Amino acid sequence: MALASLMGQHGSAATATAGSNDAMAPRAGHVPAKAKSIIFLFMAGGPSQLEMFDWKPKLAQLHGQPIPDSFIEGKRFAFMDSSFKNKSTLLGPKRAFRQHGQSGAWVSDLLPHTAQIVDDIAIVKSCATNLFNHAPAKLFMNTGSGQFGRPSMGAWVTYGIGSESQDLPGFVVLQSGPRGPRGGAVNWGSGFLPTTYQGVPLRGQGDPILNLSNPDGIDAARQRRALDALRDLNLQHQVATQDPEILTRIASYEMAYRMQTSAPELMDLSRESDATLRLYGADREKPSFARNCLLARRLVERGVRFVQLYHTNWDSHGGPGETLEDDFPKRCFETDQGCAALVRDLQSRGLLDSTIVVWGGEFGRTPMGEARDKTGRNHHIDAFTMWFAGGGVPGGRVIGETDELGFNAVADRAHVHDIHATLLHLLGLEHERLTYRFQGRDYRLTDIHGELIKPLLA
Repeated sequence: MALASLMGQHGSAATATAGSNDAMAPRAGHVPAKAKSIIFLFMAGGPSQLEMFDWKPKLAQLHGQPIPDSFIEGKRFAFMDSSFKNKSTLLGPKRAFRQHGQSGAWVSDLLPHTAQIVDDIAIVKSCATNLFNHAPAKLFMNTGSGQFGRPSMGAWVTYGIGSESQDLPGFVVLQSGPRGPRGGAVNWGSGFLPTTYQGVPLRGQGDPILNLSNPDGIDAARQRRALDALRDLNLQHQVATQDPEILTRIASYEMAYRMQTSAPELMDLSRESDATLRLYGADREKPSFARNCLLARRLVERGVRFVQLYHTNWDSHGGPGETLEDDFPKRCFETDQGCAALVRDLQSRGLLDSTIVVWGGEFGRTPMGEARDKTGRNHHIDAFTMWFAGGGVPGGRVIGETDELGFNAVADRAHVHDIHATLLHLLGLEHERLTYRFQGRDYRLTDIHGELIKPLLA
């Protein structure tokens, strides 16, 4: 077992050896790719599909009535007491819905900008996952596992096909909202993969990365001499130990050196037109989700492979700060324009064909209400909505269906493992072949599961 672990420590990427000097060099996948980058708009907290995309007239009709026992028998929910201390009753949709575009997709009045791009996106209403609490569910959506220590999707992607950016990390994370996502950095970690593949968070204000600028008295020439000496010492140690993490450390120093120029240039929006800023609803200086959407476009323009935006807090139980009446509309207002603008901006610049845009959270919400101060819904893993655009995804398509109450997926169920398999395929990576040997066995993003979602493939 020890010998197998040592022999397999480099794993098996698509065509290059992880841990080598060119670990982040761009390379071909297993099959022809439809796309070359991903922007994942992660709505952290579990947005309610029943107030946004999954219009249920029957649920509205049965508002206030008990849900049939057949729906909830044997099910588990995050907050059993607040959901079931009284007989759980159905909660009708809290918003008005209309059909939009040639596709006739149903979208609520909370998303007027998204409603205008329905013919450019594919809405999947039958998504499903395994875990019903926030931190493990976020981890599952990002890594395919609820256990710590597994690589995130962005890490798997850059491990498989590297990055086209020479001066920025291949995997970048941007955050907005009142706090960071539950679970923190493990959501964009590299797990047992070399750390060169982990996500790099960029700050929305000030220096993009802390301590990126040189201290007073250190000029570029002096810094270069120090880095060269450090590199030579590290290379000597790597030859002696054959530890691939030393090469990762060398690469990270060199990337930080290059980012002293590239990162400030990335964050400088002075050359973006006023029309572009109005499109996004963004300010040149003030941090916001909309500004992060604009930065995401700039990142893929510069060859970054995987960009992930987190926006909190979408939790909607009905308690303080989490009501469907007051707080949920605020989250929609903060994100709707930026999401739609990103799709339109990528399209106008000829980038949408090569960029997959993903919108979604870690799970959805129940069709039953919770016994809280105001109106709310519990966490729900059996049916929720995500949407996808660009990169080979057909626009104007509504995929999957839920039952008349929105409780279960009844057609074209799209599990998280299936979503991962499909996104990898669009990037030219076959999920069953993208493996890494660790502790004596091969691991992959989709574990032993995953089927391609055929309706998402044009």
